[in-house]
Amino acid sequence: MSSGIMHQIVELLEAEVQTRPSPIEFEMAYQARVAIDRIKFAIKHTEQFARPCDTMREVGMQLLDALERLESLDRRFQARSRLSNRHRNGNNRSGAPAT
Repeated sequence: MSSGIMHQIVELLEAEVQTRPSPIEFEMAYQARVAIDRIKFAIKHTEQFARPCDTMREVGMQLLDALERLESLDRRFQARSRLSNRHRNGNNRSGAPAT
């Protein structure tokens, strides 16, 4: 095998490894989903049982901000994970077979 072909193979393998989420990213995504569920629970119960006041409104705003940040992170992970699966299945982003 020529060194040019070997170099191309190594580049393809490195590109595949870089597009696929790592095990730590899967763990972080799982932990983010747990945190999302807990924040939703806290928001629900805060709205249901807490007395309305400026402090509680601020607490609610902080919880909503944290929730939005985690959901944005989760969406990016999901998109990256789907993109990785498409490449692994031999399809590009449009769903057409890769060339």
